[in-house]
Amino acid sequence: MSMRNVLDIDGYSAVVSYDPETNLLRGEFIGLNGGADFYADNVAALFEEGRNSLTLFLEVCRERGIAPRRNFSGKFQMRLDPSVHEKATVAAAARGTSLNALIEEAVQHELEAVA
Repeated sequence: MSMRNVLDIDGYSAVVSYDPETNLLRGEFIGLNGGADFYADNVAALFEEGRNSLTLFLEVCRERGIAPRRNFSGKFQMRLDPSVHEKATVAAAARGTSLNALIEEAVQHELEAVA
């Protein structure tokens, strides 16, 4: 999958943003058991700094016996406007599915749209 503002560095995803205070690109790895961010003034350097940051993070994890990736349970809590919640419940029932399945399908749809 290819998403805007996401770099894949050695199988780890990093979100990229522009930091106006430093006038640099900032990368931040997502889904790790700790923080690992990096800065550069161009994309090529951002990849290099990302690899350096990731290498250091993984070394620290090995030294401390910590798994580098967070575990995702597949559960998360969500807040909706009550009227949206009601409409979604009705839509799910009309399709003969659960609200959970309807939301999962909607998320999958959005992920495919950015691919």
